[in-house]
Amino acid sequence: MNLPLARISKILPWSCVDGPGNRMVLFMQGCNFACAACHNPHTIGQCNDCGDCIPACPTAALTMVAGRVVFDPSLCTQCDDCLKACPISASPMALPYAVADILTLLHQNRAFLSGITVSGGEPTLQSGFVRALFAAIHADPALTGLTCFIDSNGHLGAQGWAALLPVTDGVMLDIKAFEPALHFAMTGRSNARSLSSARIAHAAGKLYELRYLMIPDQTDSDAEIRQLIRFCQDLGGPLRIRLNAFHRQGTAGAAQNWPSIPRSRVEAVGERLGSEGLGPVILPTVWL
Repeated sequence: MNLPLARISKILPWSCVDGPGNRMVLFMQGCNFACAACHNPHTIGQCNDCGDCIPACPTAALTMVAGRVVFDPSLCTQCDDCLKACPISASPMALPYAVADILTLLHQNRAFLSGITVSGGEPTLQSGFVRALFAAIHADPALTGLTCFIDSNGHLGAQGWAALLPVTDGVMLDIKAFEPALHFAMTGRSNARSLSSARIAHAAGKLYELRYLMIPDQTDSDAEIRQLIRFCQDLGGPLRIRLNAFHRQGTAGAAQNWPSIPRSRVEAVGERLGSEGLGPVILPTVWL
C-alpha cells in the first residue's frame, strides 16, 4: 500500500507547549488561511520553485536542479534569510517525509515523549498523511501510550473530521474571531467551518482545547469576548480555553506594527470567563 508523503517545514523532537506532556511536533507546510497575525508566516505557502531564495542563502544550501529548488540541510545554518526573501511565504526548507520516517523518529525519542502533535501551517490540508500516521502510531506496540493531537484552524469539513477523529486523541482548535467580517479581514476566510469544527470535535469528546488569540483593538473587544463566552457556554461541559496574547515576534507585514496586548487585559478576560463558570482558563506563562 502506497502511503502519502507529507511536506513538513520543521520537526521539534520535543515540546512542552504543544499539548499535554512532552510532545514531538510536526509543523506541516501550507495553510488555507492568510492570517495577518500569523507567527509562522513562512508555513503558509507552497514553494513554486521561483528561485528568489537561492541568492539569499549564504551557505549554498539552496540550489536549482532541473527547475526545482533543492534544499541541503547539511549546509544550512538556520539563518532564515531565505524566508525573508520568499515572496509567497513558503519555506524552501520544507522537506518530504513518509510515515515510516516519523515512526523512526518516534522510536528514537520514545522514552522522552507523551505524544505527537501535528501543527503548521494547517495540518488538515495533509489529512491523508495525518490519518495514516496516527493509525500507524496506534497500531505500533512500541509506541503504546503516545497520544496523537491536531493543532488546527478548523477549516475542515464534517467528512474530513469523520475520517480523522477516530484516530485522533485530541484537537486544539483556534478561533481567530467570532464576528464574520472581522474573521474574514484577519484570515481571508469565513469562520463558519471553524465554529462547526469546534462543535464536531467537542461532540466527539476530542476537543482538548479551544484557543483564542487576543489582539488589541481587534479581537479583545467586549463584543468579541461576549461571543466567546456564549459559544463556550453553548458547547457545554468542562472545556479548556487558552487565551493567547498577541505579540509582534515572528509576524510579518502590518502585524509588525501592531501593539502587544497588555497582560492586565488578558488576565481580566480570564477572570471574566471564570466568573461565567467556564474553564479551566489557561493564560500565557511568558509575556513578551
